[in-house]
Amino acid sequence: MTRYKSFPIFLAFLAMGFGDVVGPLVSLVKTTFMVSNFVASLITTSGFIMFGILSIPLGVFQDRKGKKFILSMGLLVALIGLVLPMLFGMYGPPTTVDPASNIKLYALFASIFLLGAGATTLQVAGNPIMRDVSPPGRYSSNLSLGQSIKAIGSSLGFLVPPAVAVWFGLDWTVLFPLFAIIILITILWVRSIRITEHRSEGAQAATLASSFSLLKNPFVLMMVTGIFLYVGAEVSMSAQIPILMANVYGFTDFGLWLAWGLFFLPIFLGRLAGAFLLRVVRAGHFLLFSVLLSMLGMLMLFFGSQYVAFTGIVLVGLGFSNVFPLIFSITVDALPERSNELSGLMVTAIVGGAVVPPITGAIADLNVLLGFLVPAACIIYVLILAIQSFKK
Repeated sequence: MTRYKSFPIFLAFLAMGFGDVVGPLVSLVKTTFMVSNFVASLITTSGFIMFGILSIPLGVFQDRKGKKFILSMGLLVALIGLVLPMLFGMYGPPTTVDPASNIKLYALFASIFLLGAGATTLQVAGNPIMRDVSPPGRYSSNLSLGQSIKAIGSSLGFLVPPAVAVWFGLDWTVLFPLFAIIILITILWVRSIRITEHRSEGAQAATLASSFSLLKNPFVLMMVTGIFLYVGAEVSMSAQIPILMANVYGFTDFGLWLAWGLFFLPIFLGRLAGAFLLRVVRAGHFLLFSVLLSMLGMLMLFFGSQYVAFTGIVLVGLGFSNVFPLIFSITVDALPERSNELSGLMVTAIVGGAVVPPITGAIADLNVLLGFLVPAACIIYVLILAIQSFKK
């Protein structure tokens, strides 16, 4: 029965991926609203800022109310965020922009803000609740599988807009009603199941103080910082690759599809493979291999050759694919009795997706390729973290 209870949780991971739509939205918003790379990149800040504000309080609240309650709450907040732009006419027909009014742009930022709050809540509840619905010894494996399903949700931001434009004459705002329907189904399914949430005997109730006190542990601090920089690097890559396709290599009409095929398809395939490989390979070893692969791919971006750069993007996607679930599961497995507090801390670190991309975007306004130095620098730190985990 545990196996079947995991199905709606996997669907919640799909919905969790909708928060990553801010990556491909950067190039779409840049074109639709005619703003700079830096201003468009601020949409990632709107989407990810809530990870820094809400995650730790949600971890404490979750310790009292339960993971299923928090998961359902996150789905509801995300649903409200998706309905908001539809009220301003953004539901599929070509979006018209009045130069004298920024009301639709403001509504879009508010929508992404709420979607980010929902995704934050889903991350806080979804990652640890996967432990409750997983057979013994399968947590890392199932978490990677869940993250691969999350990558499908993230991929829709790349795949749907070009498809509906070519086949139906609609624009990227069709994502809002599509996501809303999927989340509504998920809410109903999650509410219909019963989950036994495991709690360690003698575990103390989580508080804000107990959550922050974990940062005194050098291992926890190192892993939380790794999440911060990794997420910043991934969101920077997903935002800038479509712009690289258009500005450097001249792929404008189908740049999003190409960016998905080169970056998010390898992430999906890598996470799917990781779900099975992690049943036989130690997590610390797999993490080191993944980061080394992504570093090689980053280096290839600067060779000057289109095909070498495209190969590099594929390698970065494969290398990135399992970094988040590996860091998360390694940390929770080290301190399972503090899973709610650790979940809050590490999901807070996803705020790296709000901080790093605008820096990348500002440098990319000067030179698109130079912008990729920022995520490369982030991955160098994750490499140090991976080496430390490998030694332990």
